[in-house]
Amino acid sequence: MLRLLPLVLTATLGGFLFGFDSGVINGTVESLQRAFHSDSVGTGFNVASMLLGCALGALLAGALADRHGRKPVLLATAAAFIVSAWGSGAVATAAPFVFYRVLGGLAVGAASVICPAYIGEIAPPRARGRLIALQQFMIVLGLFASFLNNWLIARAAGSPDAVLWLGHAAWRWMFWAELAPALLFLLALFAIPESPRFLAAAGRHAQAAAVFRRIAPGDDPAESIRRVVESVTHRPRLLDLLDPVTRRPRKLVLVGAALAALQQLSGINVVFYYGATLWQAAGFSTDDALLTNVITGAVNILSTVAAIALVDRAGRRPLLLAGSAGMTLTLGTLALLFAANTTAGGLSLGPVAGPAALVVANLFVVCFGVTWGPIVWTLLGEMFPTQFRGAALSLAGLSLWLVNFAVTMTFPVMLSALGLGLTYGLYTAAAALSLRFVWKHIAETKGRSLEDMRPAN
Repeated sequence: MLRLLPLVLTATLGGFLFGFDSGVINGTVESLQRAFHSDSVGTGFNVASMLLGCALGALLAGALADRHGRKPVLLATAAAFIVSAWGSGAVATAAPFVFYRVLGGLAVGAASVICPAYIGEIAPPRARGRLIALQQFMIVLGLFASFLNNWLIARAAGSPDAVLWLGHAAWRWMFWAELAPALLFLLALFAIPESPRFLAAAGRHAQAAAVFRRIAPGDDPAESIRRVVESVTHRPRLLDLLDPVTRRPRKLVLVGAALAALQQLSGINVVFYYGATLWQAAGFSTDDALLTNVITGAVNILSTVAAIALVDRAGRRPLLLAGSAGMTLTLGTLALLFAANTTAGGLSLGPVAGPAALVVANLFVVCFGVTWGPIVWTLLGEMFPTQFRGAALSLAGLSLWLVNFAVTMTFPVMLSALGLGLTYGLYTAAAALSLRFVWKHIAETKGRSLEDMRPAN
């Protein structure tokens, strides 16, 4: 296990950047609206534009990784993070901002697909759940780091709009802070090997054997290569996603795409992308709203630590079922609190309802952070057979990011048109639907070898 940690931690730096790049927008929404003179729809698109890049990055990354390898795609991902971080803070108008955010989205989408796939392909079955769940830990650590970064920079400047260093507004430095971890990710990637399963499937058996000996010195590399080769009948291609008889999408592929979509329909990223806006609408000051984001980020980290401890013991399916039940209860409570405290003048949470909503919102984050946050990425990284893992992950990633885009884009509009009560009622319904979906369609993968994952129809 210890010899795998440097490789896993390097891959999970992509998860850290995934989280940071996703969360850094949180403290800049109001500043971007003023800087670019945007209305509510324009602001929603400025925030959600990255997610279009995420969808495209996820769609392309799997096929590129199956063709060229996991490591080259990760190197390109790191470079895109660097350029996006610089450009997002440097622009003066909305159009180039959207361009750089979409570029960052390409990197996030690619990282969301390739990082868990790479970890799953080097990890032993007994520890695979914990190691892939580290990806989610790094995602939430990146989110927390972005929230803390935004809060500290805003406090140092006085406000996100105030000039901080070198004549630039604080909100620009919030984006530029991402340059340091992005450069570290790029440099660290040069020290890790290619996935041995990709090498074996590509016929590069000598290189695959060398990597297998490095990551599992007690195992027979020839036997590992033989099992990979037997599970791959031909070079991976998108057509493998279809059942060879009916020519319709395989059930397993559709289940993966639906699982990814349901993770986002809970509205979790409304908390992370619009946390400051949400809590200001609930009556919190700007500084208190940013601090609330930091608290929520810390809660998310602790929840993910619990998930890492539980995933290989409790199993994937029981955790998802428990999470769905918990999210339904907490989201439903939030919907009632928001609805009961909305008047003609808008949402106004009093001295009792305000703290109560904050506690329940963080309980929702706990329910998500222990279960649906890390477990979905764990399942997506291991549930598909080697023959079409990359392509299936791309489709699941596309589903996840398109739904994320839809939820993120519609939140400001629903906030204005429906209010927080009804908006959170819709997220509650999605959480309830996820409970039924897991019960009917999700099989347990704990302790199974990747080569035992069969291409179900």
